[in-house]
Amino acid sequence: MEIYLEWIQEYLLAIVAVVIMVILFFHYLVEKDTGVKLSKRYRNSIFEAQSKVFLNATQYLISGNKDLAIKEFLNAVDINRETIETYFALGGLFRSNGEIEKAISIHRSLIARENISESHRLRALKELAIDFDKGGFVDKAVETYKDVLKINRDQFEVIQSLCRIYEDVEDWDQAYHYRIMLSKVGHNNQAETISHILVQKARIYFEKGEFAKSREDLEDAFRFAPSVSAKILRLRVQLHDGNLEQAKFSLLELLKEHPMYASFIFESLEEGFKGEEAEQEQYSTRLTMLRDYFLELDDSEFLNSPSVILSKVRLLKSRNMLEKAYAIMEPWVNNHPHNSQAIYSEYIKLLIDLGKSEEVVKYTKDFLNSFHQSLTKHYCNECGYNSDEIFWRCPQCHSWETIQFRWKV
Repeated sequence: MEIYLEWIQEYLLAIVAVVIMVILFFHYLVEKDTGVKLSKRYRNSIFEAQSKVFLNATQYLISGNKDLAIKEFLNAVDINRETIETYFALGGLFRSNGEIEKAISIHRSLIARENISESHRLRALKELAIDFDKGGFVDKAVETYKDVLKINRDQFEVIQSLCRIYEDVEDWDQAYHYRIMLSKVGHNNQAETISHILVQKARIYFEKGEFAKSREDLEDAFRFAPSVSAKILRLRVQLHDGNLEQAKFSLLELLKEHPMYASFIFESLEEGFKGEEAEQEQYSTRLTMLRDYFLELDDSEFLNSPSVILSKVRLLKSRNMLEKAYAIMEPWVNNHPHNSQAIYSEYIKLLIDLGKSEEVVKYTKDFLNSFHQSLTKHYCNECGYNSDEIFWRCPQCHSWETIQFRWKV
Protein backbone atom coordinates (compact mmCIF):
# COMPACT_ATOMS: atom_id res chain seq x y z
CA MET A 1 0.00 0.00 0.00
CA GLU A 2 2.82 2.42 0.91
CA ILE A 3 4.51 1.74 -2.44
CA TYR A 4 1.35 2.81 -4.28
CA LEU A 5 1.03 5.96 -2.15
CA GLU A 6 4.64 6.90 -2.84
CA TRP A 7 4.09 6.35 -6.57
CA ILE A 8 0.99 8.56 -6.53
CA GLN A 9 2.85 11.33 -4.66
CA GLU A 10 5.78 11.16 -7.07
CA TYR A 11 3.61 11.38 -10.20
CA LEU A 12 0.81 13.53 -8.79
CA LEU A 13 1.23 16.35 -11.29
CA ALA A 14 1.37 13.89 -14.17
CA ILE A 15 -1.89 12.33 -12.98
CA VAL A 16 -3.43 15.81 -12.79
CA ALA A 17 -2.34 16.49 -16.37
CA VAL A 18 -3.97 13.27 -17.58
CA VAL A 19 -7.19 14.17 -15.75
CA ILE A 20 -7.15 17.57 -17.42
CA MET A 21 -6.83 15.90 -20.82
CA VAL A 22 -9.93 13.84 -20.04
CA ILE A 23 -11.78 16.99 -19.01
CA LEU A 24 -10.75 18.71 -22.21
CA PHE A 25 -12.05 15.78 -24.24
CA PHE A 26 -15.34 15.92 -22.34
CA HIS A 27 -15.45 19.69 -22.92
CA TYR A 28 -14.93 19.06 -26.60
CA LEU A 29 -17.82 16.57 -26.77
CA VAL A 30 -20.13 18.95 -24.91
CA GLU A 31 -19.30 21.77 -27.31
CA LYS A 32 -19.92 19.46 -30.20
CA ASP A 33 -23.37 18.44 -28.93
CA THR A 34 -24.51 21.86 -27.78
CA GLY A 35 -23.72 23.58 -31.04
CA VAL A 36 -20.93 26.00 -30.20
CA LYS A 37 -20.55 28.47 -33.05
CA LEU A 38 -17.32 27.11 -34.36
CA SER A 39 -16.73 25.05 -37.45
CA LYS A 40 -16.17 21.34 -36.91
CA ARG A 41 -12.72 21.57 -38.45
CA TYR A 42 -11.76 24.48 -36.14
CA ARG A 43 -13.00 22.68 -33.02
CA ASN A 44 -11.09 19.57 -34.01
CA SER A 45 -7.90 21.52 -34.62
CA ILE A 46 -8.09 23.18 -31.18
CA PHE A 47 -8.71 19.85 -29.49
CA GLU A 48 -5.88 18.14 -31.37
CA ALA A 49 -3.46 20.97 -30.56
CA GLN A 50 -4.39 20.96 -26.89
CA SER A 51 -4.16 17.18 -26.71
CA LYS A 52 -0.66 17.29 -28.15
CA VAL A 53 0.36 20.01 -25.70
CA PHE A 54 -1.00 18.12 -22.69
CA LEU A 55 0.61 14.90 -23.84
CA ASN A 56 3.96 16.68 -24.07
CA ALA A 57 3.41 18.31 -20.66
CA THR A 58 2.58 14.93 -19.12
CA GLN A 59 5.76 13.39 -20.51
CA TYR A 60 7.83 16.26 -19.14
CA LEU A 61 6.20 15.90 -15.72
CA ILE A 62 6.89 12.17 -15.62
CA SER A 63 10.53 12.82 -16.49
CA GLY A 64 10.70 15.48 -13.75
CA ASN A 65 11.22 18.46 -16.07
CA LYS A 66 8.79 21.01 -14.62
CA ASP A 67 10.16 23.97 -16.59
CA LEU A 68 9.34 22.39 -19.96
CA ALA A 69 5.96 21.24 -18.63
CA ILE A 70 5.17 24.84 -17.68
CA LYS A 71 6.15 25.95 -21.18
CA GLU A 72 3.71 23.44 -22.69
CA PHE A 73 0.89 24.60 -20.42
CA LEU A 74 1.57 28.19 -21.48
CA ASN A 75 1.20 27.02 -25.08
CA ALA A 76 -2.15 25.47 -24.12
CA VAL A 77 -3.29 28.82 -22.73
CA ASP A 78 -2.31 30.55 -25.99
CA ILE A 79 -4.38 28.03 -27.97
CA ASN A 80 -7.54 28.44 -25.89
CA ARG A 81 -7.74 31.05 -23.15
CA GLU A 82 -11.19 29.87 -22.06
CA THR A 83 -9.93 26.52 -20.72
CA ILE A 84 -10.07 27.07 -16.96
CA GLU A 85 -8.42 23.76 -16.09
CA THR A 86 -5.30 24.80 -17.96
CA TYR A 87 -4.92 27.82 -15.70
CA PHE A 88 -5.38 25.72 -12.58
CA ALA A 89 -2.79 23.22 -13.80
CA LEU A 90 -0.38 26.02 -14.66
CA GLY A 91 -0.86 27.71 -11.28
CA GLY A 92 -0.22 24.44 -9.47
CA LEU A 93 2.91 23.84 -11.52
CA PHE A 94 4.28 27.32 -10.82
CA ARG A 95 3.67 26.78 -7.10
CA SER A 96 5.34 23.35 -7.02
CA ASN A 97 8.26 24.86 -8.94
CA GLY A 98 8.70 27.56 -6.28
CA GLU A 99 7.43 30.38 -8.52
CA ILE A 100 4.89 31.58 -5.98
CA GLU A 101 4.37 35.07 -7.41
CA LYS A 102 3.38 33.64 -10.82
CA ALA A 103 0.99 31.17 -9.17
CA ILE A 104 -0.58 34.02 -7.18
CA SER A 105 -0.97 36.09 -10.34
CA ILE A 106 -2.75 33.26 -12.18
CA HIS A 107 -5.16 32.48 -9.36
CA ARG A 108 -5.95 36.17 -8.81
CA SER A 109 -6.72 36.56 -12.50
CA LEU A 110 -9.15 33.64 -12.29
CA ILE A 111 -10.92 35.14 -9.28
CA ALA A 112 -11.29 38.46 -11.12
CA ARG A 113 -12.95 36.90 -14.17
CA GLU A 114 -16.58 37.80 -14.77
CA ASN A 115 -17.53 34.69 -16.76
CA ILE A 116 -16.35 32.13 -14.22
CA SER A 117 -18.63 29.84 -12.22
CA GLU A 118 -18.88 30.24 -8.46
CA SER A 119 -17.40 26.76 -7.90
CA HIS A 120 -14.35 27.69 -10.01
CA ARG A 121 -14.04 31.03 -8.18
CA LEU A 122 -14.09 29.24 -4.83
CA ARG A 123 -11.48 26.77 -6.08
CA ALA A 124 -9.27 29.63 -7.30
CA LEU A 125 -9.59 31.34 -3.91
CA LYS A 126 -8.49 28.12 -2.18
CA GLU A 127 -5.54 27.80 -4.55
CA LEU A 128 -4.59 31.42 -3.83
CA ALA A 129 -4.64 30.71 -0.10
CA ILE A 130 -2.35 27.72 -0.65
CA ASP A 131 -0.02 29.96 -2.71
CA PHE A 132 0.25 32.42 0.18
CA ASP A 133 0.71 29.54 2.61
CA LYS A 134 3.50 27.89 0.60
CA GLY A 135 5.15 31.25 0.02
CA GLY A 136 5.34 32.02 3.74
CA PHE A 137 2.83 34.88 3.61
CA VAL A 138 1.10 33.63 6.75
CA ASP A 139 -1.19 36.61 7.42
CA LYS A 140 -2.44 36.67 3.81
CA ALA A 141 -2.87 32.90 3.85
CA VAL A 142 -4.99 33.04 7.01
CA GLU A 143 -7.09 35.90 5.64
CA THR A 144 -7.70 34.07 2.34
CA TYR A 145 -8.47 30.73 4.01
CA LYS A 146 -11.04 32.56 6.13
CA ASP A 147 -12.52 34.15 2.99
CA VAL A 148 -13.03 30.64 1.61
CA LEU A 149 -14.87 29.62 4.78
CA LYS A 150 -17.13 32.66 4.50
CA ILE A 151 -18.36 31.22 1.19
CA ASN A 152 -18.43 27.56 2.28
CA ARG A 153 -17.71 26.47 5.86
CA ASP A 154 -17.54 22.75 5.04
CA GLN A 155 -13.98 22.93 3.72
CA PHE A 156 -12.03 20.26 5.61
CA GLU A 157 -8.63 20.98 4.02
CA VAL A 158 -8.98 24.72 4.59
CA ILE A 159 -9.88 24.32 8.27
CA GLN A 160 -7.04 21.81 8.66
CA SER A 161 -4.60 24.34 7.19
CA LEU A 162 -5.79 27.00 9.64
CA CYS A 163 -5.32 24.53 12.51
CA ARG A 164 -1.75 23.87 11.38
CA ILE A 165 -0.91 27.57 11.04
CA TYR A 166 -2.30 28.55 14.45
CA GLU A 167 -0.59 25.59 16.12
CA ASP A 168 2.70 26.56 14.42
CA VAL A 169 2.50 30.12 15.79
CA GLU A 170 1.20 28.81 19.14
CA ASP A 171 -2.00 30.83 19.05
CA TRP A 172 -3.79 28.22 21.15
CA ASP A 173 -7.12 30.06 21.37
CA GLN A 174 -7.50 30.10 17.58
CA ALA A 175 -6.06 26.58 17.30
CA TYR A 176 -8.74 25.37 19.72
CA HIS A 177 -11.49 27.19 17.80
CA TYR A 178 -10.57 25.65 14.44
CA ARG A 179 -10.00 22.16 15.87
CA ILE A 180 -13.55 22.28 17.21
CA MET A 181 -14.71 23.36 13.75
CA LEU A 182 -12.66 20.54 12.17
CA SER A 183 -14.30 17.99 14.44
CA LYS A 184 -17.69 19.02 13.07
CA VAL A 185 -16.85 18.71 9.36
CA GLY A 186 -14.38 15.80 9.45
CA HIS A 187 -14.67 12.12 10.25
CA ASN A 188 -11.53 11.84 12.42
CA ASN A 189 -11.83 12.20 16.18
CA GLN A 190 -10.12 15.42 17.26
CA ALA A 191 -10.55 14.90 21.03
CA GLU A 192 -6.95 13.90 21.74
CA THR A 193 -5.54 16.83 19.76
CA ILE A 194 -7.95 19.30 21.37
CA SER A 195 -6.85 17.97 24.77
CA HIS A 196 -3.20 18.69 23.90
CA ILE A 197 -4.07 22.21 22.74
CA LEU A 198 -5.90 22.94 25.99
CA VAL A 199 -2.92 21.59 27.92
CA GLN A 200 -0.68 24.06 26.08
CA LYS A 201 -2.99 26.88 27.15
CA ALA A 202 -3.07 25.59 30.73
CA ARG A 203 0.73 25.20 30.82
CA ILE A 204 1.26 28.83 29.78
CA TYR A 205 -1.11 30.04 32.50
CA PHE A 206 0.62 27.78 35.05
CA GLU A 207 4.09 29.08 34.22
CA LYS A 208 2.79 32.66 34.44
CA GLY A 209 1.42 31.94 37.91
CA GLU A 210 -2.23 32.24 36.79
CA PHE A 211 -3.21 28.98 38.46
CA ALA A 212 -7.01 29.37 38.41
CA LYS A 213 -7.05 29.77 34.62
CA SER A 214 -4.60 26.89 34.30
CA ARG A 215 -6.86 24.54 36.29
CA GLU A 216 -9.88 25.57 34.22
CA ASP A 217 -8.22 24.74 30.90
CA LEU A 218 -6.74 21.54 32.33
CA GLU A 219 -10.17 20.35 33.43
CA ASP A 220 -11.46 21.03 29.92
CA ALA A 221 -8.53 19.05 28.48
CA PHE A 222 -9.49 15.99 30.54
CA ARG A 223 -13.09 16.31 29.39
CA PHE A 224 -11.91 15.83 25.82
CA ALA A 225 -9.26 13.15 26.45
CA PRO A 226 -6.85 12.11 29.25
CA SER A 227 -3.73 12.75 27.17
CA VAL A 228 -0.25 12.10 28.57
CA SER A 229 0.58 15.81 28.52
CA ALA A 230 -2.60 16.52 30.52
CA LYS A 231 -1.65 13.94 33.15
CA ILE A 232 1.86 15.36 33.51
CA LEU A 233 0.57 18.91 33.90
CA ARG A 234 -1.96 17.67 36.46
CA LEU A 235 1.01 16.35 38.43
CA ARG A 236 2.62 19.79 38.38
CA VAL A 237 -0.60 21.41 39.56
CA GLN A 238 -0.99 18.86 42.37
CA LEU A 239 2.55 19.54 43.58
CA HIS A 240 1.89 23.28 43.54
CA ASP A 241 -1.37 22.83 45.47
CA GLY A 242 0.33 20.66 48.07
CA ASN A 243 -1.62 17.49 47.20
CA LEU A 244 1.39 15.22 47.60
CA GLU A 245 -0.58 12.00 48.14
CA GLN A 246 -2.68 12.69 45.08
CA ALA A 247 0.52 13.46 43.14
CA LYS A 248 1.97 10.09 44.17
CA PHE A 249 -1.16 8.34 42.95
CA SER A 250 -1.03 10.24 39.65
CA LEU A 251 2.64 9.36 39.19
CA LEU A 252 1.90 5.69 39.84
CA GLU A 253 -0.94 5.76 37.33
CA LEU A 254 1.26 7.41 34.69
CA LEU A 255 4.09 4.92 35.15
CA LYS A 256 1.71 1.97 34.86
CA GLU A 257 0.11 3.27 31.68
CA HIS A 258 3.14 4.93 30.07
CA PRO A 259 6.42 3.72 31.63
CA MET A 260 8.41 4.98 28.63
CA TYR A 261 7.54 8.56 29.65
CA ALA A 262 9.34 8.26 33.01
CA SER A 263 12.08 10.66 31.94
CA PHE A 264 9.59 13.16 30.45
CA ILE A 265 7.67 13.27 33.69
CA PHE A 266 10.56 14.50 35.82
CA GLU A 267 11.91 16.83 33.12
CA SER A 268 8.50 18.46 32.90
CA LEU A 269 8.06 18.67 36.66
CA GLU A 270 11.35 20.56 36.94
CA GLU A 271 10.06 23.37 34.71
CA GLY A 272 9.37 26.37 36.89
CA PHE A 273 6.60 28.94 37.13
CA LYS A 274 6.37 32.63 37.95
CA GLY A 275 4.93 32.30 41.41
CA GLU A 276 6.07 33.82 44.68
CA GLU A 277 9.46 32.70 45.96
CA ALA A 278 7.91 30.89 48.92
CA GLU A 279 5.61 28.97 46.56
CA GLN A 280 8.57 27.96 44.40
CA GLU A 281 10.48 26.67 47.43
CA GLN A 282 7.48 24.65 48.57
CA TYR A 283 7.07 23.23 45.08
CA SER A 284 10.75 22.25 44.99
CA THR A 285 10.45 20.51 48.36
CA ARG A 286 7.40 18.52 47.26
CA LEU A 287 9.11 17.56 44.00
CA THR A 288 12.05 16.18 45.99
CA MET A 289 9.61 14.13 48.06
CA LEU A 290 7.96 12.81 44.90
CA ARG A 291 11.38 11.81 43.54
CA ASP A 292 12.06 9.94 46.80
CA TYR A 293 8.77 8.11 46.39
CA PHE A 294 9.70 7.17 42.81
CA LEU A 295 13.11 5.85 43.89
CA GLU A 296 11.49 3.69 46.57
CA LEU A 297 9.08 2.03 44.12
CA ASP A 298 10.03 -1.63 43.88
CA ASP A 299 7.24 -2.98 41.70
CA SER A 300 8.47 -5.53 39.16
CA GLU A 301 5.98 -4.06 36.68
CA PHE A 302 7.92 -0.80 36.66
CA LEU A 303 11.35 -2.37 36.78
CA ASN A 304 10.71 -4.10 33.46
CA SER A 305 10.92 -0.75 31.71
CA PRO A 306 14.41 0.47 30.66
CA SER A 307 13.14 4.05 30.79
CA VAL A 308 12.17 3.66 34.45
CA ILE A 309 15.52 2.00 35.26
CA LEU A 310 17.53 4.75 33.60
CA SER A 311 15.44 7.46 35.23
CA LYS A 312 16.06 5.94 38.65
CA VAL A 313 19.78 5.53 38.01
CA ARG A 314 20.25 9.09 36.86
CA LEU A 315 18.31 10.44 39.82
CA LEU A 316 20.48 8.39 42.19
CA LYS A 317 23.68 9.51 40.46
CA SER A 318 22.60 13.15 40.76
CA ARG A 319 22.49 12.53 44.53
CA ASN A 320 25.83 10.70 44.46
CA MET A 321 24.14 7.47 45.58
CA LEU A 322 26.30 5.34 43.29
CA GLU A 323 26.04 2.04 45.17
CA LYS A 324 22.26 2.15 45.07
CA ALA A 325 22.39 2.94 41.37
CA TYR A 326 24.70 -0.05 40.84
CA ALA A 327 22.37 -2.30 42.84
CA ILE A 328 19.59 -1.46 40.36
CA MET A 329 21.60 -1.62 37.14
CA GLU A 330 23.79 -4.67 37.73
CA PRO A 331 20.97 -7.26 37.79
CA TRP A 332 19.19 -5.51 34.94
CA VAL A 333 22.24 -5.63 32.65
CA ASN A 334 22.95 -9.28 33.47
CA ASN A 335 19.31 -10.34 32.97
CA HIS A 336 18.91 -8.43 29.68
CA PRO A 337 21.83 -9.38 27.41
CA HIS A 338 20.44 -7.39 24.47
CA ASN A 339 20.39 -4.05 26.23
CA SER A 340 20.25 -0.78 24.37
CA GLN A 341 23.44 1.21 23.86
CA ALA A 342 22.14 3.82 26.29
CA ILE A 343 21.88 1.20 29.06
CA TYR A 344 25.42 -0.01 28.37
CA SER A 345 26.74 3.55 28.23
CA GLU A 346 25.13 4.50 31.53
CA TYR A 347 26.31 1.29 33.18
CA ILE A 348 29.91 1.74 32.01
CA LYS A 349 30.00 5.32 33.32
CA LEU A 350 28.65 4.06 36.63
CA LEU A 351 31.32 1.34 36.79
CA ILE A 352 34.02 3.95 36.12
CA ASP A 353 32.67 6.15 38.94
CA LEU A 354 32.76 3.15 41.27
CA GLY A 355 36.30 2.15 40.17
CA LYS A 356 35.28 -1.33 38.97
CA SER A 357 38.06 -1.61 36.36
CA GLU A 358 37.64 -5.24 35.29
CA GLU A 359 33.93 -4.83 34.65
CA VAL A 360 34.59 -1.59 32.77
CA VAL A 361 36.88 -3.41 30.32
CA LYS A 362 34.40 -6.26 29.82
CA TYR A 363 31.33 -4.12 29.14
CA THR A 364 33.23 -1.48 27.15
CA LYS A 365 34.34 -4.17 24.70
CA ASP A 366 30.75 -5.40 24.25
CA PHE A 367 29.53 -1.85 23.94
CA LEU A 368 32.05 -0.84 21.26
CA ASN A 369 31.20 -3.89 19.16
CA SER A 370 27.71 -2.57 18.61
CA PHE A 371 28.28 1.15 19.06
CA HIS A 372 25.87 3.53 17.41
CA GLN A 373 25.80 7.09 18.66
CA SER A 374 22.41 8.65 19.28
CA LEU A 375 22.14 12.16 17.90
CA THR A 376 19.16 13.42 19.86
CA LYS A 377 17.12 12.60 22.94
CA HIS A 378 13.76 12.50 21.18
CA TYR A 379 12.32 11.58 17.81
CA CYS A 380 8.91 11.37 16.12
CA ASN A 381 7.72 7.84 15.39
CA GLU A 382 5.64 9.12 12.45
CA CYS A 383 8.21 11.03 10.39
CA GLY A 384 11.53 10.51 12.22
CA TYR A 385 11.98 14.17 13.25
CA ASN A 386 14.78 14.54 15.85
CA SER A 387 15.14 17.01 18.71
CA ASP A 388 16.60 17.36 22.19
CA GLU A 389 13.50 19.34 23.20
CA ILE A 390 10.27 17.70 24.38
CA PHE A 391 7.59 18.17 21.73
CA TRP A 392 4.02 16.95 22.11
CA ARG A 393 3.31 18.14 18.56
CA CYS A 394 5.88 17.20 15.93
CA PRO A 395 7.23 20.38 14.24
CA GLN A 396 7.78 18.47 11.00
CA CYS A 397 4.68 16.32 10.38
CA HIS A 398 2.43 18.17 12.90
CA SER A 399 1.24 14.92 14.53
CA TRP A 400 0.40 15.00 18.24
CA GLU A 401 1.90 12.67 20.87
CA THR A 402 4.20 10.79 18.49
CA ILE A 403 7.31 11.60 20.50
CA GLN A 404 9.65 8.76 21.44
CA PHE A 405 12.55 8.87 23.87
CA ARG A 406 16.06 7.96 22.87
CA TRP A 407 18.67 7.96 25.63
CA LYS A 408 21.71 9.85 24.40
CA VAL A 409 25.04 8.04 24.51
